[in-house]
Amino acid sequence: MADTVERIPQHRHCVNCGKAFVGDGQFCSQTCKDTAGDEVKGKLRKLGLIWVAIVVVTIVVVVMTLGAGE
Repeated sequence: MADTVERIPQHRHCVNCGKAFVGDGQFCSQTCKDTAGDEVKGKLRKLGLIWVAIVVVTIVVVVMTLGAGE
């Protein structure tokens, strides 16, 4: 029974799609690498917009609070 066990070659899994591949790096292809980069850029853009919104809301609240005290 031990003679029928098949060995799986050393491999990695793509960070983007999860596909197993043999080789170096984190991605199985250039397409996966580009897709992952685009997703990261989109997430960073959304995060930046959220930070800008938080700063604007904070400034508005401070100005309204200081204006109401007069």
